[in-house]
Amino acid sequence: MSFKIAVIGAGSIGFTREMIKDLLSVPEFRNIELAFTDINQDNLDRSVQLVQRDIDENGIPIKIQATKDRREAFRGAKYVFNFVRIGMLEAFYHDVEIPMKYGIDQCVGDTLGPGGIMYGQRGIPEILNFCRDIKEVALPDCIMLNYANPNSMITWACNKYGGVPTIGLCHGVQGGHQLIAKALDIPKDELDIVCVGINHQTWYTQLLHKGKDVSGQLLEALENHPVYSQQEKVRIDMLKRFGYFSTESNGHLSEYLPWYRKRPEEIKDWISMDTWITGESAGYLRHCMERRNWYEIDFPEWLAAPPLDYPSENQGVEHGSHIVEALETGRVYRGHFNVVNNGVIKNLADDAIVEVPGYVDANGVSIPVYGDLPLGCAAVCTASIDVQRLAVEAAVQGDEMLLKQAMMMDSLTGAVLNPPEIWQLTDEMLVALEPWLPQYRQTIADAKQRLESGPRLPIKDFAGASRREMRTPEEIREDPAAKERYKRTAHKN
Repeated sequence: MSFKIAVIGAGSIGFTREMIKDLLSVPEFRNIELAFTDINQDNLDRSVQLVQRDIDENGIPIKIQATKDRREAFRGAKYVFNFVRIGMLEAFYHDVEIPMKYGIDQCVGDTLGPGGIMYGQRGIPEILNFCRDIKEVALPDCIMLNYANPNSMITWACNKYGGVPTIGLCHGVQGGHQLIAKALDIPKDELDIVCVGINHQTWYTQLLHKGKDVSGQLLEALENHPVYSQQEKVRIDMLKRFGYFSTESNGHLSEYLPWYRKRPEEIKDWISMDTWITGESAGYLRHCMERRNWYEIDFPEWLAAPPLDYPSENQGVEHGSHIVEALETGRVYRGHFNVVNNGVIKNLADDAIVEVPGYVDANGVSIPVYGDLPLGCAAVCTASIDVQRLAVEAAVQGDEMLLKQAMMMDSLTGAVLNPPEIWQLTDEMLVALEPWLPQYRQTIADAKQRLESGPRLPIKDFAGASRREMRTPEEIREDPAAKERYKRTAHKN
C-alpha cells in the first residue's frame, strides 16, 4: 500500500513517535509516505532524527519528509494527524495562572474552565486555516484525526466550519477501562465496555465480564482499593451520586464540575498529591514545564537509547493507527470516537461532539445509534456542551460577548466568580494572550483600555490550594523515582 500521512505538530515527539510506531506495526504500511511539519524547527529536527532512526533500525525504506511549510506536508495526503498545541507552554501558563489569581483552581485547564475556553480561542482559528490548506492541496477525501485539545471544541469547529471530515481521538476511555479492570481484578481483555458521553465526560454505561453485568461491583471495589480509594475521590463520589463511572482522571473531572474545587479549604478533601493528574493545583502545567526542561537536557541520552521495535504485536491502544488500518485493509476495528452527534445520543444536542462507540472497516466509520444517556449523566454533559457551543462560536466569530457568556456558563468559573469578576478575568486573559488571538484585535484594544482606566475589582491573589514547586532537571536527577518516571516518558514530550 502507498498513501500519504501528514503529521502537524510533529515536534510533539511523544505522540508522533508512538503513532508512527503503531502505524508501521501494520505490515501493509511499510511503503507509505510520511510528512512531518511543525513551526519549531528545532523540535521538528529532533523528532525526525529520533523517528527516522527508529524506522531505519526496523529496516523500513521510508524517508520522512520534513518541512515547516504545512501545505507541502499536506500535499497529496490522505490522512492528517493533528497534535498541535497553539501557543505552546507560554500561552498555557496564562490559561492556568491568571484564573488561579481569581481563585479558580484548575488541575489541567485544557478542556473546559477558563483555560480550556481560551485554549479553544487560540486553537480554532488556526485549525480552520489547516482545514483550508487541506481542502486545497490534500486528496479530496482526506480525513483529519484530531488529538489536539480542547478536543470537542476543535473537532466541532472542523466539522461545522472547516469542511474537512474530522474525528476527535483521546485515550481517556482506554485509561478508565484499564483502571476498572484492575479495581475489579479482571483481565482488561475480558471486560467488555460501552462508554458514552462527551470527551472527558464519558460514562461507562455497560461493564460485562463473560456476559455478566459487573457494574454493581465497581463502587465497593473502588472504595476498598488501597490506591484508587485515595486517588479517585471525585470519580467515586460521582459514581455514588450519578450511578456511572466517568472516564477522566480525578484531577480532570474535578475541574469540569461546580462542586469539588469551588472552596479552597475543601479542595484537599477531594484530591490526591500522589501524581499531578489526581488533582494537584496547576499540576499539568508543572508537569509539562518539568518535562520540557528535562527533554532539553537529556535528548542526546534518549537518542542513544535503543530504538522502538515495530512488530505487529507492538501496536498500541491509540485509536489513530487502528482507524487507518481498518479503512485501508478492511479489518474491522471497534473503538470510541468523537463525532458529530446527529441523533446518536438522543437526549444530547444533535450539533454537539459526542464520544461514542464506533466501528471502522473499508466502508468507512459507522456509529451505531445509542439512545438516551442516563438522565443525570446527560445533564452533566449538557452543561458542558452549552459552554463548548458558545466557545466555538466565539472563536470563529471573534465575538467578545459569546466568549464572556461561555465563561459565565462554565461550571467551575460560575461556582467561584460573580459576573463582574468573570468579565474582568476574561479581559485580563484576552490581553495576556493577544499574540495568539488575531480575531479579537479590537476587543483586546478595548480590554486594555478598561483594565488601565479602572477601577479594578479586587482579586483573591490566590496561588493554589495544593501546589508543588517546579523542579529543575538537577533536582529530578536527585529523586530516583522521578528520574525513572521522566526517562520512561521521555519520548512523550
